[in-house]
This record gives sequence, C-alpha cells and structure tokens, in this order.
Amino acid sequence: MNWLYQPWPWWLSGALIAAIMLLLVYFGRSFGFSSNLRTLCAMAGAGRHVKFFDFDWKSQIWNLMFMAGALVGGFIAAQFLTKDPAVALSPATVSELKAYGFSAPSAMQPAELFSWQAVASGTFWLLALGGFLVGFGARYAGGCTSGHAISGLSNLQWPSLLAVVGFFIGGLLMTHVFFAWIFK
Repeated sequence: MNWLYQPWPWWLSGALIAAIMLLLVYFGRSFGFSSNLRTLCAMAGAGRHVKFFDFDWKSQIWNLMFMAGALVGGFIAAQFLTKDPAVALSPATVSELKAYGFSAPSAMQPAELFSWQAVASGTFWLLALGGFLVGFGARYAGGCTSGHAISGLSNLQWPSLLAVVGFFIGGLLMTHVFFAWIFK
C-alpha cells in the first residue's frame, strides 16, 4: 500500500484522462468545469433574471457529479494519501520565490498570499480580482482551460486550439512579467 503515498506516474494520469475522454465522446458529452458555475446559477434561479442562465440545468447533473467526484477525490488525496504537505519545488524556483518575498514552501498555499495578513494588505483582493477575470475569460472563451485543452483539442476544435494558445501566452506573461512586477 506504500504506492498510494507516492506520486503516480504521468503516463497513468494521461491514460486515465484519455479513457474518460473516450467515454465522454462515446456518450456525446464534453468535459469542462466552468459550465458547472452556469448550472449552479441556473439551479439557484438566476434564469428568472438573466437569459444566459435560463436553460434545462437538469441535463447537466452528470457534470455536477463529475465536479463533486473531483472535489471529494481531491480531499481524500490531500487528507489521507499525502504524507508530506510541502510542495516539491526545484531549488531554483525556491530561490526565485524567496527573492519575491515568499518563505520556503511548507504547504500548497503560501501564507504570503493566503492568510489574514494577505487579506489586510490587499494581496488577497488582487488574487480575487484575478480569479474573477479568469472566470470572465473562461466564459467569454466558451469554456475553461480543462474544457478547451482536454475536450476541445481531443475533438480537434479550432477555437479550442486558439483558446489554449491564449491561455499559455497569458500564463507566460503572468509568470515572467506581471508576477515579478507585482511582487518586487
């Protein structure tokens, strides 16, 4: 049972994702998590006020179950299958983060970004604004990174290829330009 506590090989994850994609294609479904927000808003009655949320949300219950399974699976993995909560980063990354003012990684979320001090300093609100912009961008692009990169590319959809290229450009800009500008 010691194998449960070790990182699984990349090829196993890839094979599992491919199997899930084949099942979704077989059943005429497409994968993506951002559509769950629309479904949850429709369930809460937002369709009475905004036409975008006025649709048959019951047809998307399967996707909500997929999301619930991902959340439960993540919880089980973090609570019961992880011996060391520290993130394994390369020494070069650790020294670069220290240059930005981050302490050595001891957990998944650095205290400099996810703590009451971060809320008071405004850093947390900057992250919240970024999260809102990511959500807006995902909806504007017609799906999230997982939906476009996994489902859209596997279905050879041209808009998904453009969206994934845009996601990577945005990620590279954030990592190499804006992150340094914000935290220096």
